[in-house]
Amino acid sequence: MSALGKVVRSGVGRRRVQTLVIGLATMMAVAASVLGGSLLVVSGAPFDAAFTRQHGAHLSMRFDAAEVSAGQLSKSKDAAGVSDAAGPFRTATVTPRSAGAGPGGPMTVVGRGDPGGDVDEVALLEGRWPTRSGEIALSGDAPLLATPGMEVAFPDLPGVPTLTVVGLARSVTRTADAWVVPDQMPALTAPDKGGHQMLYRFTDAGTADRITAGGEAVTRSLPRGVAVGEQSWLTVKKSAERDTALYVPFLIAFGALGLVMSVLIVGNVVASAVGTATRRIGVLKAVGFTPAQVIRAYVGQALIPAAAGTVLGVLAGHLLAVPVLAETGEVYGASSLAIAPSVDLAVIAGVFGLVAVTACASAWRAGRLRTVDALAVGRTASAGRGRWAARLAGRLPLPQPVALGLARPFARPARALAMGAAILFGAVAVTFTVGMSASLGQVMKAKAHAAADVVVPAPLPDFGPQGPGPGAGLQGGPNPGPGPGAEERPEVDPAAVAAAIKAAPGTGKYYSAATVRSTVSGLTGAVDVIAFTGDASWGGYTMVSGRWTDEPGEAVVPTPFLTATGTRVGDTVTLNGLAEPVTVRIVGEVLDPRNDGMQVFTDVSTLKAAHPDLTETSHHIAVAPGTDATAYAHALNKQLAPLGATAQVGGLDAGGDMVVTLNALSMTLTLMLVTVAGLGVLNGVLLDTRERVRELGVHKALGMTPRQTITMVITSVVVTGLVAGALGVPLGVALHGWVLPAMGDSVGLRFPGSVLAVYHGAQLLPLAFGGLVIATLGALLPAGWAARARTATALRTE
Repeated sequence: MSALGKVVRSGVGRRRVQTLVIGLATMMAVAASVLGGSLLVVSGAPFDAAFTRQHGAHLSMRFDAAEVSAGQLSKSKDAAGVSDAAGPFRTATVTPRSAGAGPGGPMTVVGRGDPGGDVDEVALLEGRWPTRSGEIALSGDAPLLATPGMEVAFPDLPGVPTLTVVGLARSVTRTADAWVVPDQMPALTAPDKGGHQMLYRFTDAGTADRITAGGEAVTRSLPRGVAVGEQSWLTVKKSAERDTALYVPFLIAFGALGLVMSVLIVGNVVASAVGTATRRIGVLKAVGFTPAQVIRAYVGQALIPAAAGTVLGVLAGHLLAVPVLAETGEVYGASSLAIAPSVDLAVIAGVFGLVAVTACASAWRAGRLRTVDALAVGRTASAGRGRWAARLAGRLPLPQPVALGLARPFARPARALAMGAAILFGAVAVTFTVGMSASLGQVMKAKAHAAADVVVPAPLPDFGPQGPGPGAGLQGGPNPGPGPGAEERPEVDPAAVAAAIKAAPGTGKYYSAATVRSTVSGLTGAVDVIAFTGDASWGGYTMVSGRWTDEPGEAVVPTPFLTATGTRVGDTVTLNGLAEPVTVRIVGEVLDPRNDGMQVFTDVSTLKAAHPDLTETSHHIAVAPGTDATAYAHALNKQLAPLGATAQVGGLDAGGDMVVTLNALSMTLTLMLVTVAGLGVLNGVLLDTRERVRELGVHKALGMTPRQTITMVITSVVVTGLVAGALGVPLGVALHGWVLPAMGDSVGLRFPGSVLAVYHGAQLLPLAFGGLVIATLGALLPAGWAARARTATALRTE
């Protein structure tokens, strides 16, 4: 081993605390950066690959067949900006039923002779494409769960047509729920209903504005108002990436905190190593080391633990990223979602480069020191530095150890500033994590709608319409959720249950909720329509904008619904797939991430004509003040038992796996940041204590006890910890105010003030003292070492 290598190895082994600090800081920065960068790059890869492979449609549009002809639509293929187009295809909204297929709902069927090629090539997952009447291929995303060979009936249509499922397929841009040959469409289209579908690819479709411009171009030559719905590929892409995109802003924030802290820690450690080893540097130069070799020696002492931290950080990032990406890969048939090598290389090069540059800048002073000056100066701090602070502290009515400790940061201001920066970032991370946990709790509270004290769950939904006629549409959905049931659907009379609730002693407010499934023009897949009987505004529904419904014909919808349909509060939408179309006016935007936000909340009277016999009804009760909810539910169940219903205390479970994952990730990364901050304090105090070992010996000789020594050392970081904590809290609040809206936007949600304004005065004060806690914990070990040092040994130390 060369002489330079021996010096580097000796420095790494001798400075174990500094080595550990650099390694942990680098590991944290690399892990968060790899995880965030991988999700940012890889999360969209399965969709992008499928979209390219299947020539996905940039824009799919639905037209009213009664208002525009197929010939007119064919001319739109020549519109400016259109590179390819497919259609027109006949469309219909139908409600199927198949024994054993599971809960389904209304779905969009398209008449298409082949899977296509130039635009929206439908990928076959299983079976084959329909080749004649009587056959149907279902989308893997369709609300009806089926397998090839099953028969699907349409009891709402004349003649009750029955089709055989011959294949399962998937359109990458979700242009339909099922496909049949064109000759089959007349039998699936009710009189005076049905539409046309056109699929377009544009020469430029990278932004929402370009898609809007393309839509305007293709409809310019058509009669006004014939387009009844449209869907952009960007909306589908955002939905496909929703699960992983949620993590990106949060991880970018922690990655940035980790990178900045790594730079500060490395710079401080190397600068401190140089500052406390000037005599050693002089010896190295005296035995023949050049300035460049001295610089490389100290840079090497930083790069070795940084390299170990980088390896561990990359492994941790991979382990955390792969499970998050697994579900996205399965949906689009991706064979592997291994982390992109480019992400690893970029993170490794970036972090290693920052460490090297920072270490070089900090070690530059070692190379410039003259040999004679380095040998003469040693490691003693300037005697005059901080004297004014010591004199001022001595005049305060404080014990002498406390006064000495309070004055110490001013003797080494650069070191105190570096420790303060580490504590600052730790306080920022803690403040941000506390706020994010509270905000996610508010989101889950809004998702659960759990304001009710007692709930009577709905019976299990039916598997489909039982026969032709109004009200035969399929009911069911995730809200308000199925209750306990047997294999056969219980016969429950909602009116009888409501009467029992109303007559029960202790009943305060209550409302009922029934769910049906519908479709909206321009969108594929079913939309849950939740119809309320009574005032449900108190039930935990968090409004983002607008207001709750006041009269029939009004509806409240989540943000993703507005985005997918291109509507806003004040617009109207038409619900199809019921006994007759229902038009509702959107009067409010609600926070509700369930079912990807594809829900409509309205009053039961809105659906009276289109669906008069809603039976899958849940009942939500707020007990009167002073009433015990458990005793109330027990008494109510005696009345409900003959009716086939059961009451339970508390709201319905909304689930929260993603929230648990986010909280676990944030706590893990925060713990790493706080640990690095504490080790940064430990390193700074340890260096300071070793510099002052002779001074400590003098104090001990004059009668300072071990307890007073500990007090002096810990007090030396009190001011730094308090100031850093006080600054870290507002910065953490500001970071929360940036990251949470970005996380919401990544999944198509807008958060109201109740989700963002989660910090209160009673919380901020303890958080402000978090910096003091970090500083104190970091100083405990050096304080113990100083207290145990023998007086004679300390006085002999140079």
